[in-house]
Amino acid sequence: MLPIEIRVQTEFITLGQFLKLADIIQSGGMAKWFLGENSIFINGVQDQRRGRKLYPGDKVSIPTFGDFLIINS
Repeated sequence: MLPIEIRVQTEFITLGQFLKLADIIQSGGMAKWFLGENSIFINGVQDQRRGRKLYPGDKVSIPTFGDFLIINS
């Protein structure tokens, strides 16, 4: 299955911003809770930091939610 493309207009977005942009959470305040309850893999490496910077070309995998690819818009 192909990853879902998430388009960004800036140089990078944070993992917390990504979760909201990808409609995984409804508000930024939910990011801390979500990251504490779910495993997130960025380019194959587990990372739970909501401030982690994501750049175009990065792949985010969240089991039960899917695979996502950050791209420029």
